[in-house]
Amino acid sequence: MLDVCDLHAWYGESHILHGVNFAVPEGEVVTLLGRNGAGKTTTMKSIMGLVGRRAGSIRYNGRETIALRPDLIARVGIGFCPEERGIFASLNVTENLMLPKVVAPGGLDLATIYALFPNLKERAGSQGTKLSGGEQQMLAIARILRTGARLLLLDEPTEGLAPVIVQQIGRTIREIKARGFTVLLVEQNFRFAQTVADRHYVMEHGHVVDMIPNADLAANMGKLHDYLGV
Repeated sequence: MLDVCDLHAWYGESHILHGVNFAVPEGEVVTLLGRNGAGKTTTMKSIMGLVGRRAGSIRYNGRETIALRPDLIARVGIGFCPEERGIFASLNVTENLMLPKVVAPGGLDLATIYALFPNLKERAGSQGTKLSGGEQQMLAIARILRTGARLLLLDEPTEGLAPVIVQQIGRTIREIKARGFTVLLVEQNFRFAQTVADRHYVMEHGHVVDMIPNADLAANMGKLHDYLGV
């Protein structure tokens, strides 16, 4: 579904990504792992066209998107849930959910979203400022599920959340995968990532240095300790 080839990215004069290569097959959950500063979030933002300059190739369902504006990238069916979540504080839960444009058929309707996220149904009339961190994260994920995007980019969805909420986010990711969505996940919490992902790409200094299928993790824990310091 997504093929990234020789991707370079810059913030001003700073060259952050140095030829990143990886693929996300349709229907899988794929993680980008690495220490802080490895280039994981920059990779996400580069896919969405949210960096100053990019070079290389990003193909979504065979279509080259490297030259597209961010709004056009969203319209081809890629949804982005940023680390800062982007909840509109002055809007309530339902208004936040309804705000993004539907880009394709196949998105979840409100009834299905509220069944998937019962916390949000209970807080439907609450403003964004009144939600807990976990509720804001659920809302940020739910909002892109409504748009019809089939590839979801989730940047650090468990950061700062209580363990019980992390477990709920994990159940949600497995559920949306079962519904046919594809997920690219940036995650610092490796132990969480291994409960949801099919494969893991490891990044260091703006490069992808390894790919480990989830089924092979036990045989590669030594390497992961070296890569991640876990």
